[in-house]
Amino acid sequence: MDFSGKDFRVLIGRLCRLAQPVGCVVAAAALSACAIAPGMRMKPAPSLPVTSADGRTAATELPVPITDINVELIRHMREAAAKANISEMRELFDEPTPYTLAVGDVLQITIWDHPELAAALGSQPQTTGRPYDPMQGFVIDGSGNVEVPYGGTVHVAGLRTEQAQRAVYASLTKVFVKPQVTVRVASFRAKLIYVDGEVHTPGTVPVNDIPMTLSEAVSRAGGFSPSADQSRMILVRNGTSYRLDLSRMLAYGQNPSNILLKNGDLLRVVARDDNGVYVMGEVNRPVTAVPKKSGELTLGDALSQAGSLNTGSADAAQLYVIRGSVDSQPQVFHLDAHSPVSMVLANQFELKPKDVVYVDGNGLVRFSRVLSLLLPAINAGLTAAIITK
Repeated sequence: MDFSGKDFRVLIGRLCRLAQPVGCVVAAAALSACAIAPGMRMKPAPSLPVTSADGRTAATELPVPITDINVELIRHMREAAAKANISEMRELFDEPTPYTLAVGDVLQITIWDHPELAAALGSQPQTTGRPYDPMQGFVIDGSGNVEVPYGGTVHVAGLRTEQAQRAVYASLTKVFVKPQVTVRVASFRAKLIYVDGEVHTPGTVPVNDIPMTLSEAVSRAGGFSPSADQSRMILVRNGTSYRLDLSRMLAYGQNPSNILLKNGDLLRVVARDDNGVYVMGEVNRPVTAVPKKSGELTLGDALSQAGSLNTGSADAAQLYVIRGSVDSQPQVFHLDAHSPVSMVLANQFELKPKDVVYVDGNGLVRFSRVLSLLLPAINAGLTAAIITK
């Protein structure tokens, strides 16, 4: 039921005859507020406030396109998302390489048939007192060297373990004849990555001789927590942030193990609550819809979490998705949900974090809201007319 301008004029005339001139003025003023009554339909190009450099705020005409949700739109958005995700992932793909020693690593150097040299390693406790305490052994100093008994100073930083073993062997041949030497890493302390957010054991993870892939990093951090959003992980490397969508990678046949983390990387797993969508308007339960564990959230999922449309007050033909903020170009998507077939489109239209799903009210609801604005003014006008008489 639409409340047209002709209906307004008829109602004004009747009020004027009832309320006399005083009530007429009040009623007309109240009816003028109907143009901004809540629940009115959106316009394609509203005036948006823009703040200038001097701090003044003025209304300017910024076009906000309203795009109908259809099969072609959904296909185009999926293709664009897939291309963007693949281009970002390729920058992080790398082949694993053997571990190279660095400053801070602790080596265990064993010279066989010379038990007197074992004292150089120090006592070997069964367990360390604290998790971050290093193992006993030869610590690579700030210059990348270790001090080997009878072998002197040996530079090992930047070498693989087998190369370091040959270097120690060469230093010991000056004193021993064909010494049997074994070099292994007792504690990996030089290279670390940081895993933060929705994992069971967040914190630092040492990089060792096992390639530190994306899957390996999450596994060493205890795996995802129930509230983790696996589609919006963030990898920070050298001041640049990369968005990792694990769910989309698996859907397109990309192996997460191809992403190799490096020393100093920060991996953050975002909570699903941080990526919610606001559902409001004529729904049974206005709510902030939360994505699934995979990070997927469609328009149909959001409406389901909101208890579906309110059949008594909702206008199913006026369902909108509002996307964007002051920092980006806002977009508005429209879906005519009168037909049950439209729910197929709703189940395929993917929402993004901070989207707003708005369901407009039907004509009866708008008429009721107009009356709620008019009644106080009508009563005041009638009262003034009675007092005047």
